[in-house]
Amino acid sequence: MSEIIISTLNARYIHASLGARYLYANMAELQAVTDIQEFIINTRPIDIAEKLLACKPKIIGLGVYIWNVPQTTELTALIKAISPETIIVLGGPEISYETAEQKITEYADYVITGQADLAFSQLCRQIIKGDKPAAKIIQAEPPKLSDIRLPYSTLTQEDIDNRVIYVEASRGCPFKCEFCLSSLDKTAIPFDLELFLTELSHLYDRGVRQFKFVDRTFNLKIENSIKILNFFLDRLDKDLFLHFELIPDHLPEKLKQIIQKFPAGRLQFEIGIQSFDSVIQKNISRKQDNSKSEQNISWLVNETTAHLHTDLIVGLPGETLETFGRGFDQLVKLRPHEIQVGILKRLRGTPIIRHTFDYQMKYNPIAPYNILSNKDISFANMQRMNRFARYWDLIANSGRFKNSLPVLLGSTPYQCFMQLSDWLFNSTDQTHKISLNRLFTLLFDAMTCCLRLPQEQVISVLTEDFNRSGLKGRPTFNLPALLQENTTGSPSHSKRQSRHK
Repeated sequence: MSEIIISTLNARYIHASLGARYLYANMAELQAVTDIQEFIINTRPIDIAEKLLACKPKIIGLGVYIWNVPQTTELTALIKAISPETIIVLGGPEISYETAEQKITEYADYVITGQADLAFSQLCRQIIKGDKPAAKIIQAEPPKLSDIRLPYSTLTQEDIDNRVIYVEASRGCPFKCEFCLSSLDKTAIPFDLELFLTELSHLYDRGVRQFKFVDRTFNLKIENSIKILNFFLDRLDKDLFLHFELIPDHLPEKLKQIIQKFPAGRLQFEIGIQSFDSVIQKNISRKQDNSKSEQNISWLVNETTAHLHTDLIVGLPGETLETFGRGFDQLVKLRPHEIQVGILKRLRGTPIIRHTFDYQMKYNPIAPYNILSNKDISFANMQRMNRFARYWDLIANSGRFKNSLPVLLGSTPYQCFMQLSDWLFNSTDQTHKISLNRLFTLLFDAMTCCLRLPQEQVISVLTEDFNRSGLKGRPTFNLPALLQENTTGSPSHSKRQSRHK
């Protein structure tokens, strides 16, 4: 039985909660009576409550995030209904702002806002000693990083064998992009680098080969970035994979030289462009040299083997479909491996709220608080962009249509893909649960009927992609053309043209 349980609901099993492990690592003498129990959001809250309460804990700490708010709210209500004497402590980014307005707080005994690495264990001590704080909401002061015990030794072998391992070399961000919670930070502060590298060495020795860095600005302090990359260069093997988030306009020559030393399949860089429009950038307090950003992305694509995951956001104040489309075309031309088309979310506490009145920003009141419309993009068009983003993931970001995608996009990528997106939804009324076989057939129909591309070219590129896909059998989309050719001979040039007018 555990006196204290630290728990959260992850989006998927493979995600190991870094926050929960920070809390556990800093429980000090209470660690012996503390346990971590993680669940996923697809598990019924009543089943989670049963498992938690079976341990008869005195205190349950729950991490609240944007992806688990509804489920955690139901869970806390159930725990209080079944076992009102169990003390519930909530924490996490979702509960740290606009706290009193949230329904979930009704069921909590305490809410810790801010970084709770040390504040949670302190509260538990007070509760156990019978010296309970009078205030329900406790504002945690940001701890000194040197006072925090790093969490990596608390990872189990099951974590290492089966889950994504998150690490952080620094906390905070010096930039003030208003859609991001990191805009509230004063600056970025690094952990002691030698201690951090020692922890990475222990993880590596235990078998970790995939490291996902959660730093908002990995390449902010270049000397540290180089030392970390050199650490991994000394340990290169066939399974090593590293994920970093990069500032797009800050890539000095000495960092480039290190990046070029990594072979294919080892580096992934997440690069947030968000918008190429200087007016929108100013609206959201984003400082970005667009020319340098383009140059650096082009260099990474052409001169390194790194995989680039780039981000654009739909719905920023002042952005229209036209300005977004120009930025999208601009980014497509740079040929990053992925473009994540994200829909703006109003994260609690972020300064983006200051634009609500002037730009008529209307957000979903339910998590994930995605924008529904603004003065420049109607609800109907925002829905179109949601579908655009989903289909882009299915077709472009999946990597399954490498031969077909350039033909599909042509010289006007945004316009062509929007046409395709509208056609796909009008034809299927679906954005999910589309089988890969059916998607090939739909693309054939869309490219020939909607985009009016030459049938022979479409069959050629789609067949190449079909053969790469691992699907068994023959593609069904080219059967009508093959049947016609087999029964009547090859269609004449004039007939081919008439089908695409």
